[in-house]
Amino acid sequence: MRSITFTQIIRETLAAELRRDPAVILMGEDIGVYGGAFGVTRGLIEEFGPQRIRDTPISEQALTGIAIGAAVAGQRPVIEFMFMDFITLAVDQIVNMAAKLYPIYGQCCPLVLRAPPGGGRGYGATHSQSLERLFTCVPGIKIAAPSNAADASGLLQTAIRDNNPVLFLEHKLLYPQRFEVEDALPAPIPFGFAKLPHEGDDLTIIAWSHMAFLARQAAAELAAANIGADVVDLLTLNPLDIDTIVESAQRTGRVLIAEEGPKTGGFAAEIAAQIMEHANDYLEKPVMRVAGADFPVPSAKNLEAACLPSVQDIIAAAKDLTA
Repeated sequence: MRSITFTQIIRETLAAELRRDPAVILMGEDIGVYGGAFGVTRGLIEEFGPQRIRDTPISEQALTGIAIGAAVAGQRPVIEFMFMDFITLAVDQIVNMAAKLYPIYGQCCPLVLRAPPGGGRGYGATHSQSLERLFTCVPGIKIAAPSNAADASGLLQTAIRDNNPVLFLEHKLLYPQRFEVEDALPAPIPFGFAKLPHEGDDLTIIAWSHMAFLARQAAAELAAANIGADVVDLLTLNPLDIDTIVESAQRTGRVLIAEEGPKTGGFAAEIAAQIMEHANDYLEKPVMRVAGADFPVPSAKNLEAACLPSVQDIIAAAKDLTA
C-alpha cells in the first residue's frame, strides 16, 4: 500500500492510458509546460511531447469542438476544463453534437471531459459551481463522480476506454487529499455500480464526489453516537445504480441525499423522486436533502461556508431523520 493524493493518481492514470493506447491525447488550456490549473498534468509533456499533450487557445468552444472532431477521426481525446464553470461555454458542442452522434448517426465519439467542480477555496461565484445537473438530463453523456483516489483511477480508465462521451468530475477539494491505495493502479471500474463504504441500519446517506467524502466522515461521527448509516457512494450519476439505492432505502427506511449544488433543481431531487417511485412503502419518514444555498457561491470564506453543505449539516440532518 502507498499514500497518494487524488491529483497524483489522476496524473498516473492519464500517463498509463497514454502509454497503453497511442490514440489517447490530452487537450486543454495550459496543460502542457504549466501542468494545468491544478497541476494534474504536470510533467506529462516531458514524456509524451506536445503532439499528445496539446495546449489549446483560451476558448472552451474551440477546444471542445476540435476534440469532438478528433474523436470522430479516430483519436481518444481527454480534455481539461480549468474550472467546471467554463464548461457552460461548450454546452452546444457537448449537448447538441457529442451526445447526439451515436444515438442518431451510430457514430462513436470517445471523448472524456475532465472538469473540477465545487467551492471551498474562495474562488467566487464563477469558479465554484457544481454543474453536473446541467448534464444529468442529457441522454448520451455518462457522468463519473469519484470521491477517493482508487475509484478515480478505475473510473478514469473506464472513461477513456469508453466509445462515447464521459463527463469526469474531479472536485477541487479532493485534489490535495491523501488516500491509501495499492502499489499498482486499480483495475478499471465498470460504470453504473455504487459502493457502500460505510454500512448501517438506521438511515441511508446518498452522495457523490466530495459530498460522498464528507458523508463518510459524517457516518463515522454518527456511529460514535450509536446511529448506523449506510453511505451510498454513487460513483456514476449516469448510469445511476438505482438498485443499490432502493435496496438500502428499503432496509433503513430513512434517506438523506447530500449534494453540493443548490437545492432547487438539483440531481438529488431526481434521486428522491426515483426512491419514492420504487421504495415509498418502505419509508418511515420523507426523503431529506442537504444541499447548497440557492445563491451564487461567495468569495468570502465565512459566506462561502454558509452556502455550502458541511459534515455537520449532514450529521444534523441525519439526527433529525432518526429522532
